[in-house]
Amino acid sequence: MIVELGAFALVLALIMSVAQSGLSAIAGVRRAPMLAGAGRGAALAAFGATAVAFACLVWAFVASDFSVANVASNSHTAKPLLFKVAGAWGSHEGSMLLWCLVLTGYGAAMALFGSTLPPRLRAYAVAVQGAVGVMFLAYTVFASNPMARLTEVPIEGRSLNPLLQDWALAVHPPFLYAGYVGFSVVYSLAMAALIDGRIDAAWARWVRPWTLAAWSLLTIGITLGAFWAYYELGWGGWWFWDPVENASFMPWLIGAALLHSAIVMEKRGALPGWTAFLALAAFTFSMLGAFLVRSGVLTSVHAFAVDPSRGVLLLIMMGVAAGAGFLLFALRAPGLNSGGLFAPVSRESAIVLNNIVLSTATATVLLGTLYPLIREAIDGEAVSVGPPFFNLTFTPLMLLALAILPAGPLLAWKRGDASAVMRRLWVALAAAALLGLVAYAAITPRKALASAGVALGFWLIGGALVELAERLKFLRAPMAQVWRRATGLPRGAWGTTLAHAGMGVFVLGASFETAWRVEQAQALGLNQSFKLGAYTLTLTDVGTVEGPNYLAERGLVLITDKAGRLVCKAQPERRFYPTGGQTTSEVHICPKGLDDLYIVLGERRAGEGGQPAWLVRGYVNPWVRLIFLGPLLMAIGGAVSLSDRRLRLGVGRRAKEAGA
Repeated sequence: MIVELGAFALVLALIMSVAQSGLSAIAGVRRAPMLAGAGRGAALAAFGATAVAFACLVWAFVASDFSVANVASNSHTAKPLLFKVAGAWGSHEGSMLLWCLVLTGYGAAMALFGSTLPPRLRAYAVAVQGAVGVMFLAYTVFASNPMARLTEVPIEGRSLNPLLQDWALAVHPPFLYAGYVGFSVVYSLAMAALIDGRIDAAWARWVRPWTLAAWSLLTIGITLGAFWAYYELGWGGWWFWDPVENASFMPWLIGAALLHSAIVMEKRGALPGWTAFLALAAFTFSMLGAFLVRSGVLTSVHAFAVDPSRGVLLLIMMGVAAGAGFLLFALRAPGLNSGGLFAPVSRESAIVLNNIVLSTATATVLLGTLYPLIREAIDGEAVSVGPPFFNLTFTPLMLLALAILPAGPLLAWKRGDASAVMRRLWVALAAAALLGLVAYAAITPRKALASAGVALGFWLIGGALVELAERLKFLRAPMAQVWRRATGLPRGAWGTTLAHAGMGVFVLGASFETAWRVEQAQALGLNQSFKLGAYTLTLTDVGTVEGPNYLAERGLVLITDKAGRLVCKAQPERRFYPTGGQTTSEVHICPKGLDDLYIVLGERRAGEGGQPAWLVRGYVNPWVRLIFLGPLLMAIGGAVSLSDRRLRLGVGRRAKEAGA
C-alpha cells in the first residue's frame, strides 16, 4: 500500500502543479490576490505530495520491495543501507523523481519567501515554475514512473551498478540537482519579468540570490563527482571531459557569467537584455544535461538510461521551455532599456569581457560535446572529441578570463583607471611571476606552460588578497581602523574574496597535478618491487576478503622512501560483485600533505616461473588536494555571500521604495 500511496501522491503533485500554474497565471492577468494565494498554496501542496512520493520510493528500496520494477533493477538485500537509500535516485526513474522533488521544492520556496517581489511578478514567476513542474511531473508519471509494479516478483534484485555504490555518489546527485534545478527559479523570474515588462535593477537583485545558491550547490555537486571519479574509477585522474561531465559544467559556466552580469545590472542598470538571456540559457543548459544523461545518445558510466523514446520526450520538453523563453525574449528585446553607459576601461567593461569569454568557452564545450552526435547522425561515422580538443580551445579562453579577473574588482564603476589598478596589483603580479619562475627552475622536468599555470594560480590568490586589503586599507591605516573595517565589511565582499581565491587554489592544483604527475605500472609477484618517483612499492601479500555484497582480493603494498623508511601501507582491492557479475577496483590513497600516493591493484596474471602476479599501478599526484579544496572555497564563498543581509533583506526595502 505504501507504494500505491506514493503513486497517488505523484499524480496529486501533477494536479497541484497544474493548479499552481493556472491559478497564478490568472492571478497575474487579473491582479487577483486571492487567486495568487491559492496558486502559492498549490505550489506548497505540489511539493508536499512529491515529498511523500519520494519518501515512499525510499521506503520501497530500504524494505527491498522487489515487486517495484525500479527496486528490482537497482537494489539487492545484501546491499548496505546507505546504498539502498541512494538507489532511490541511482536509476533513470528515481533520478527524475528527485529532479521533480527539487523542482517543486524551489517552487514552494518561491511561494513562501517571495513576499518582497511585486505581486504580479511573483504570480507570473510561480505560474512559470508550476508549468515547468507540470512538464517534468507528467513525464515522470506517464513515461518514467518509479512506482511501477512487476507482475512476476523476483526473489532478489539485480543491484545497483557497483561503481555507483559509493558515499560520494550517494550525495553527489542531490547537490547536483539542487544546482541544476535551482536555475529553474532564475528562468521563471526571467520569464515573469519578460511577460510583465519589468527587467530592471530591482529584478537583477531578486535574481542574484537564487543564481548564487544554484551556482554554489552546483559547484559542490561537480566537485563531488570529480572526487568520485578520482578515487573510485581507478585511473588516477579527476576530469576527462566526459560528455556527462560537460553537461554539468556548461550551466556552471553560464551561471558564473549570469552572477557577474546581474551585479552590473543591479549596480548600474546596464546589460538588462544580456542578463535576461543568460537567465534563460542557464536553465536551458540544465535541461540539456537532463536530456544527454537520460536519452541514450551518450555512453558513459554517469548515464542513467539508454531509451531513445524517452529521450525524445525530454528533447521536446527542452524545446518547449527554451523555445517559449527565447521567443518571448526576442519579442521583448527591442523594448528593453539599454541601461547605463560606461567607458571601455571600467568595472562594467571587465565584467562584459568576462561574460564574453565565459559564453564563448561554454559554446566551445557545447560544440565538443555535441559534435560526435551530430557527425554520427549525419553520416553514421563514430568520432570522439577528447581532452586534446578542449585543451586547445577551452583552456586559452579560460586563461584570458582568469588573467583579467584580479583587475576587475579594483576598477571603478563607469570609468576606471587601468594604471592605478596595476599600481595596486604590481606586488601580486611580481610575486606570482617570481613563484612561477621558481617552479620552472626547481621542479623537474621543466615545463614552461605548467609553471605559467602556477604563476596564474598565485596571481588569482594574490589579486583576491590585494582587493580585500584595499577594502580594509591594510598597511594604509592604523590596525584598529583596519580591524573595524574588517568587522564591518559586508559578507558579500568576504564571499567574493573566497570565491576568487578558491579559483586560484584550483588552478594551482590542476597545473601542478596535471604536469608533474608520476605514474608507473608493473606486474608484481609477492615481495617484488618497482620504483615510483622517489618511492619504492613492494607487494608483500594478497588475500581474499568478503564484503557485505562482494568478494575481493586485497593486496598489501608497502611504500618506502629513498632512505628505506616506511611511508604507507596501502591495501588496494579488486572487488567482484556476484549479483551483477561485475568487477571493480578499490584504490588506496595515501595522503602526503597536498600530494597523494595512489595505488591500484589490477588483475591476476602469470608471472615469472608460473607464479601468480598482479598488475600494480601507482601514481604520485602532487598538489591534487588543491583541486578539490579550491571549488570547496568557491562554494563556501557563495554561501557566505548568500548570508549577506543586504542580499536577503535589501530587496524588500527596494520593492517598497518602488511602490510595488
